[in-house]
Amino acid sequence: MGHRSEVYETADRYVERAAALDPVGATEAGILGFDAEMTDYSPDAHAERAEHDRATLRALQAVDPLDDRDRVAAELVTERLQVGIDRFEAREHLRDLNVIASPAQAVRDCFELMPTDDVGDWETVVARMGMVPEALSGYQASLASGARQGIAAARRQVEAVREQVRTVVGDDGTRPYFLGLLDRFDRSGLHAPVLRATLEEHARRATEAYASFGRFLVDSYARKAAATDAVGEERYAVAARAFSGTDLDLRETYLWGWDELDRITAEMAEVAERILPGRPIGEVIELLETDPSRAIEGVDRFRAWLQDLMDRTIAELDGVHFDIPGPVKRVEAMIAPPGGAAAMYYTPPAEDFSRPGRTWYPTQGRTVFPLWGEVSTAYHEGVPGHHLQVAQVTWLAGELSRYQRTMGWVSGHGEGWALYAERLMGELGYLDDPDHELGMLRAQAFRAARVVVDIGIHLGLEIPTDRDYHPGEVWTAELAVPFMARRSHEPEAFLRSEVDRYCGWPGQAISYKVGERVWLEARDDARRRHGDAFDLKEFHRRALDLGSMGLDQLRRELARI
Repeated sequence: MGHRSEVYETADRYVERAAALDPVGATEAGILGFDAEMTDYSPDAHAERAEHDRATLRALQAVDPLDDRDRVAAELVTERLQVGIDRFEAREHLRDLNVIASPAQAVRDCFELMPTDDVGDWETVVARMGMVPEALSGYQASLASGARQGIAAARRQVEAVREQVRTVVGDDGTRPYFLGLLDRFDRSGLHAPVLRATLEEHARRATEAYASFGRFLVDSYARKAAATDAVGEERYAVAARAFSGTDLDLRETYLWGWDELDRITAEMAEVAERILPGRPIGEVIELLETDPSRAIEGVDRFRAWLQDLMDRTIAELDGVHFDIPGPVKRVEAMIAPPGGAAAMYYTPPAEDFSRPGRTWYPTQGRTVFPLWGEVSTAYHEGVPGHHLQVAQVTWLAGELSRYQRTMGWVSGHGEGWALYAERLMGELGYLDDPDHELGMLRAQAFRAARVVVDIGIHLGLEIPTDRDYHPGEVWTAELAVPFMARRSHEPEAFLRSEVDRYCGWPGQAISYKVGERVWLEARDDARRRHGDAFDLKEFHRRALDLGSMGLDQLRRELARI
């Protein structure tokens, strides 16, 4: 039966109503029963969701927790709902347009998460697809309302999302996304002529709705878009709190990011020396990027390699470093549809595991994949990273509230764990190949550089005068791309997409290193407290079983382990 209490029942009621008010979010979270519906993104609908948050907060404040499980669940829900209310009152929903995590992407991406195994599944797809025009119309109304109030997304986001829309509708020469779903139906072999005709009609209407939204961005919204990318310290602090669950000293964090980047750069040089002794790191990376023996050619072969790596990792870690429940052992490697951001990502399983956890790799048109940086990335997205962390919580239906299992995600906790997991795999001996160790360190340098540029751009900070990169100049996106290329050694095309992401999603990019910092400090603290009795496997088990939470709460709870 599991734990029952007024706190849990309040959290469960919140989830059911929140899912009904945001069916797309429900699909993303793995909550079943809402796939045939579509989220309303209009101003009135945002207000209704905010009032649901407020009502739940009032209800929770009237309840006394029965035990530690209640206390942990209530603290999480209270903190997260307050964050959401703060962002609503700051009217962030009226300028919610960015290249990676706004309704512009969600209205399309939700279809990738829906099953298409039988006629019933396709009827659900058709029903939701028929609502795409209304969803985009409501979304457009929110953006237009914001623009009238002098609240608009930055021009960079408008231009980048317009390019994404061009891909969705096929203006760039690709097959329109929704007609691609029609092709998928035709390949399924299912015979349902009336359903197919409706699917084709809805696909064409959804495509035209996206085309109309693209015209709105160009013909109307772009004229009112903010000229600068920087959001300023006040907005940034609210966003950073939302993503990390803690109030950061932003200038201290900025300087710490520089120090971390220097430390990791020195480690990279040491590892590069083991690959090509006496040669500069640029030559080493050039070798790793161009040596055919260190790469896989072909998208299908690369996806199969990712799947095999994750399957083998689960088999080897299970029972040794982690105890992995049966349903959690299934994770699917997927190739992301075109027209999105460039970074790999993860989507959680359905509550009943009917949809598995999935890792998504955007190829960005590439067909050759150097492997030196992909091993630790697979650990980050799969196991022991996001998949173990998220699916393990899904499995704990008898222990955690439904809110903790489906809607409690905090980026600082989750991305911090996944970055910690990359480093952990090196500690466990899985990155002994110097190619792969350098790939992990590049990922670390990449995340440290993001702390510098994300805070630097949005707060308008100067580059320290003792640095050899544009000393004394104020950070801009134009300065960030070559800096990221120089310090993280990632391809510039990827970094241009990434910097667009930072500019439109302030505070998220820093949550990786900020969160990892808390995980490492908590582990060190537990080692000091327990001495020789410290058990790393038990520490990880108890920590992950808590579920996701803000970093302030995580510090408090891990200090109890």
